[in-house]
Amino acid sequence: MMKTQYTLKTLSALVLGLGAASIAHGAGFSLLEQNASGLGNAYAGSAAIGEDASANYFNPASITLLPGMNVSAGVVGIKPNFEFSDGGSTGPTTFGGQPLGPLGGRPTGNGGDGGNAGAWGVVPNAHFTWEMNPRVWLGLSVGAPFGLMTDYEKGWAGRYHSEKFSIESINVNPSIAFKATDTLSIGVGLNWMQLDADYRKAQYAVVTHPLAGLIGTGDMEARVKAKGDGWGWNAGLLWQATPDTRFGLSYRSKVRIDADGTTKVSNRSLNAAAAGGLTAMGVIGTHNAEASIELPDSAIFSVVHQLNERWTLLGDVAWTGWSSIPELKIKNTGIPDAELDLRFKDAWRVSLGANYRYSDSWTFKGGVAWDQSPVQSDAYRPSALPDNDRYWVSLGAQYRFNKNTKVDVGYAHLFVKNTSVNNHSAEATAGVLKGDYKSSADIIGVQFSHQF
Repeated sequence: MMKTQYTLKTLSALVLGLGAASIAHGAGFSLLEQNASGLGNAYAGSAAIGEDASANYFNPASITLLPGMNVSAGVVGIKPNFEFSDGGSTGPTTFGGQPLGPLGGRPTGNGGDGGNAGAWGVVPNAHFTWEMNPRVWLGLSVGAPFGLMTDYEKGWAGRYHSEKFSIESINVNPSIAFKATDTLSIGVGLNWMQLDADYRKAQYAVVTHPLAGLIGTGDMEARVKAKGDGWGWNAGLLWQATPDTRFGLSYRSKVRIDADGTTKVSNRSLNAAAAGGLTAMGVIGTHNAEASIELPDSAIFSVVHQLNERWTLLGDVAWTGWSSIPELKIKNTGIPDAELDLRFKDAWRVSLGANYRYSDSWTFKGGVAWDQSPVQSDAYRPSALPDNDRYWVSLGAQYRFNKNTKVDVGYAHLFVKNTSVNNHSAEATAGVLKGDYKSSADIIGVQFSHQF
């Protein structure tokens, strides 16, 4: 009977919950880019600004600042850069732990650093609010609050960890807001979210026969495609403390996603005898897969202060409960289950911004932010999410065609802290990924808003 040494750790990026792009947004794999009007301020004051219908996403209570009916729609383009430099990565234990860099031995592929794993992503959004009466408002937001895409060259030094990973999300968020008093508003919302994941990696295999001995070694390719959905809720408060100062507080719940799909295993470089044996054993082929992930909850505290008729100051402190994802597990039919040790920690974000009303038509915006990564250390940094702390510098402009219609444009550059990786978490099956990432991101957005 033929024997094979293999483990298909396909979870490593299936449900990294991890779509659009990665490091070009909130830390981890959250996407802050639910509008372009806040991009120019690095999203400072997001839960209290209430300047267009996109306020519904950040704090449903803040839509009470919008009279009549309002619509807002836009798109944000994100270009992350992930450039890996190998620092001594090694192959799986079954490969003997040999180096996998350009000068090292390897069963297939040319080793190497994988090129720039970042790619352009597009995040669309649309929002609607309606003042039913002087006390009650309705809102609706459609966007993509989570996403990730990394795409390495085939055969790179970390191919047993990840070669390509993408997730696309969609979130539909209806809400209702009440003006409890002249200065205090309350809002609540319901969220339906769907995630669609596509993950590809190489898998090293050693195939032996009890009588014939070694039959073959080489790479297989594992591809996971899965989709799932879940429900959550959000709520917020808005307090107009003085005529010039207001505070916003909002919370979004965790969302549990149960994903179903397939794991497809195919031959990449095994010889015919080895591939035939794995096919006969039911390894090469398509297998059912399922997994669950609890996406994190989050909270935002915002302040907006009208300094004078020209200047508005904004600030944010935000928290995300990434510790809801200590590990990721997947159940496969016909091949071993798998898990990935992530040990995410809760993370904070602080942002400051200002708006300058140059004229009745033009307003100029600026902002800065510090965004903390949920990755605890180099040992738990996955190649599908080479995340680290980052700093935002943002600029934007708003042009009013008239009192009811306006267009916002925004731009941000993200400076990412030097990122090293020394991931041993799947050493037996994926080897050790060791090296450094140079990362950054550019974000540009445009948004149209109209009040009826």
